[in-house]
Amino acid sequence: MSGPIVSIIVPVLNESGLIRPFLERLRSLAPGAEIIVVDGGSNDGTAELSSGLADRVLNSSPGRARQMNAGAQVAHADVFWFLHADSLIPPNALEEIATILRETSNVGGCFRLKFRGREWIYRVSDSLGNLGVQIFRFALGDHGIFCRREAFIKVGGFPDLPLMEDAEFYRGLRYYGRMHQSDLAIIGNQRRYEQLGPYRTTFYYALILGLYVLGVRTSGLVAVYRRLISNKAPDPLHPHSASLPGSGDSLSRSTSVPSGLRQ
Repeated sequence: MSGPIVSIIVPVLNESGLIRPFLERLRSLAPGAEIIVVDGGSNDGTAELSSGLADRVLNSSPGRARQMNAGAQVAHADVFWFLHADSLIPPNALEEIATILRETSNVGGCFRLKFRGREWIYRVSDSLGNLGVQIFRFALGDHGIFCRREAFIKVGGFPDLPLMEDAEFYRGLRYYGRMHQSDLAIIGNQRRYEQLGPYRTTFYYALILGLYVLGVRTSGLVAVYRRLISNKAPDPLHPHSASLPGSGDSLSRSTSVPSGLRQ
């Protein structure tokens, strides 16, 4: 019996409200895939709700990079696909990944990102993320990054950084081959924008990305990010965090440092 086509790795933290419908849809659209849920210490039953729908449910210390690396360590497929639990994937996503990786020079890639909101500010946010891939050659976790197993091993997995670990991972993969962005779009969840407001959230997002492109060190990005959310308002970039008011489940509850910037 052949192994799974793709191993889908989903880091989670306190996602009881959406994990089962997400996994049910994922199972129906990717019946041949191996689904691995990596829980970062949920206290709302997320891990238990994942049982029966995921092939494996792991427990890990919180930190999106650590969780995704833990999932990759037990994955069986030759292709890894990292997904957020609040995303809606296109129906033919697995076929698209197979088509992209059929070209041997491609070692991985990602999808476009789109929000359903009709306000113009959502189109600005869509464009920021997609231009980041097309022009600056990095992708964030909401884009559904995928890669060959051998490329993941060569790059050393996700770096254990407090911010932008997904962008650094994507950039690192480019040293081992081409990265291709699909024309298909993953639909992102707008809850992060609704918590703080789409205009303010997009401003925060654009500022952090701009500083990252300019080469500001991670410590500087974290300092700016903390100052932005110091009013204790809901954090739209890290909605799952138990410590910060919004990439989410990657936060350490003891340090309150975000471990990935999500759109």
